[in-house]
Amino acid sequence: MAAGKPTSKGQAWFCTTGLPSDIVVEVDEMSFHLHKFPLMSKSRKLHQLITEQENKPTMAWKQEKETEIEEEEGEEEEEVTCHISIPEDFPGGSETFEMVAKFCYGVKMELSSSNVAPLRCAGEYLEMTEEFAEDNLISKTERFLSQSVFKSLKDSIRALKSCENVVSSAESLGIIRRCIDSIALRASSADPALFGWPVTEGGGSSASNQNLWNGIETNLRRKNGRTSESQSWFEDLSQLNLPFFKRLIAEMKSRDVSGEIIESCLMFYAKKHIPGIWRSGSSRKQSSPSTIPSESEQRELLETVIANLPLQKSSSATSTTSTRFLFGLLRAANILTASESCRSALEMKIGSQLDQATLDDLLIPSYSYLNETLYDVNCVERILGYFLDGLQSEENRGTTTSTSRSPPLMLVGKLIDGYLSEIASDANLKPEKFYNLAISLPDQARLFDDGLYRAVDIYLKAHSWIPEAEREKICGVLDCQKLTLEACTHAAQNERLPLRAVVQVLFFEQLQLRHAIAGTLLSAEGAPQEAGRASGIRQEEETEGEGEGEGSGSATWRVAVRENQVLRLDMDSMRTRVHQLERECSTMKKVIENIDKKGPAGGWKGSLTRKFGCKFKTQVCDSHEQTVVDARKARQHHHRQ
Repeated sequence: MAAGKPTSKGQAWFCTTGLPSDIVVEVDEMSFHLHKFPLMSKSRKLHQLITEQENKPTMAWKQEKETEIEEEEGEEEEEVTCHISIPEDFPGGSETFEMVAKFCYGVKMELSSSNVAPLRCAGEYLEMTEEFAEDNLISKTERFLSQSVFKSLKDSIRALKSCENVVSSAESLGIIRRCIDSIALRASSADPALFGWPVTEGGGSSASNQNLWNGIETNLRRKNGRTSESQSWFEDLSQLNLPFFKRLIAEMKSRDVSGEIIESCLMFYAKKHIPGIWRSGSSRKQSSPSTIPSESEQRELLETVIANLPLQKSSSATSTTSTRFLFGLLRAANILTASESCRSALEMKIGSQLDQATLDDLLIPSYSYLNETLYDVNCVERILGYFLDGLQSEENRGTTTSTSRSPPLMLVGKLIDGYLSEIASDANLKPEKFYNLAISLPDQARLFDDGLYRAVDIYLKAHSWIPEAEREKICGVLDCQKLTLEACTHAAQNERLPLRAVVQVLFFEQLQLRHAIAGTLLSAEGAPQEAGRASGIRQEEETEGEGEGEGSGSATWRVAVRENQVLRLDMDSMRTRVHQLERECSTMKKVIENIDKKGPAGGWKGSLTRKFGCKFKTQVCDSHEQTVVDARKARQHHHRQ
């Protein structure tokens, strides 16, 4: 039966075939003016409902009523002889029934991944089976699901999304389960090296062949396809509701899907539904205000994401983004007052990859009124503790040794020194808190203490009111032997440092000088001996040869003896200079003690300058600069020689 052009008027839907409609079907306050024969020929349930209505002796609906239909030819009267109402549990509502009606009239219907699931549920509800009519709706939708939807990752996600409005029917028919299985299967076959890019997407190979040159994969596919395709199905996945998303992640875990893919799914989903995950300056899009869930929904979603995070450390390819994302989750957890266990699990995950964090990540604002400081120092202290526990576990397993300077530990040492410098100016930061965080790292974490010295200097400048005992305790975190020459020069004239700290700096500076001189003397003593042995060997060889070699060997020996005498004179001169430096240091200590007894009048710096006539150039250095490290290594190499 050929169908005419369907039209809708307000809350009514008409099929203009040139014949007056003889049945009205009401679905969700929408009236469909249709004809009995097309409906009864396709649906067993509609056939039964219409037959029951016609066989009733008294029917309230069996009254003639006139409906005006505006057409190009004019107006005609329509007589309705049957009126039925579809229950509210009809899957898909009036929108789906409209597509069912078109199917019954033989109108060509475009099936898609977004409408096939509701149509399959509606066909089951209306009993549109193959036994009742050939090539009916159930068989047609099932064929489309099997041959098209379940063979594509993105189509499976869209079909799963469309099941949200027909959950009960889709669940009973197994559509939800089949969609989740299809998504998990195709996600497990994705290449983790391509950041979750679905290699088997669509099942075709014509597009991928364009990116091959002599059978070798070019960078075009990796650069363009990886970003667009992976983010495309990740974005589609983030449109799912939370119950479906939780079931999907659980299925992915049961199939041993790559942790990077699962983490990427969680990242996109959280970014979509939780505002504030990324910093305000980030280029990533945030959810529109109309789609932002409530605070309780955000908390539930956040705890779900954290509970499903992979335990293993992120790979180097996604480590920076992953670590930034984890810190964003932590800030959101503090704002939403997530459970203590949730925050502890997140802090432990961050601690496992703290070496991949940046200083900006560590600057977590304090959201609780119990914290007086601007930044949450307690949280950073806990994260650092988890990181050190992880290193201890690796040491117990034999992966590393306690004396080795592992690169992650060195990176964290530099990171914590920078964090201390950043929070040192906070007037509410107590000395005990600063001290505990500074000494929490082992000695192997710092090659030089210049970064820590800078943090101490900033703290003493911002907390000038603390007593002398506290100042000495704060300076106690420094190892003066690990200060570079530039840092020692700055510390020697730093008026904010206690006198005890200045004396220690001067003492170790002198000790370094003595070691340097001693190393020079040892190398000087070894040179003549080597020269003598070499000349002796040469003399023996020449004696065995020609007689003329004897004169040459004697001359060489006399030159070596003369050089040895000169070096010994230089050595005596150096020893004299060392003794002078020791006397000067002893005099300096006495002067400092006298100044300390008399009081701070005039300042000890001015007295030292007048006494010894020395002036120091003020400069702050960073021990982690490459030039400083190279200079230090050069000196140590010279000492070993």
